[in-house]
Amino acid sequence: MAVRRQKSLVLILAREFASQLAMPMFVTDGDGTLIFYNEAAERVLGRSFAEVGELTARELVETFEIENLEGEFLEPEERALGIAFFERRPTHGKRRVRGVDGVWRTIAITAFPLMTGPDELGGVVAIFWENGEGQ
Repeated sequence: MAVRRQKSLVLILAREFASQLAMPMFVTDGDGTLIFYNEAAERVLGRSFAEVGELTARELVETFEIENLEGEFLEPEERALGIAFFERRPTHGKRRVRGVDGVWRTIAITAFPLMTGPDELGGVVAIFWENGEGQ
């Protein structure tokens, strides 16, 4: 039986915020585990969050392939979520993502860390949208 960790208030609020938005939004915890993406993100990511569920950072990298617009695979630390996670700074860019449904989509993405203290990362949020360029 899987043990569920209690979520911090910041993550609970981020998830609630995401659930109210019409823009695709993705939330990870401070360990890089995907804890939620909203209904708007389902079309871009190829499946509902209920079907995919929480994913560890490793599973997340394996589930969603991400490339730059030149078609080069991006390592975890080169991805928007990775920059926000590892460098603890906001970032924005255009990427290609392969959803769970196997379809490649070009997106614009903005990711930022949820800092809960001067050196404490509570999680990462990414807001993204489809961008027809480069398809």
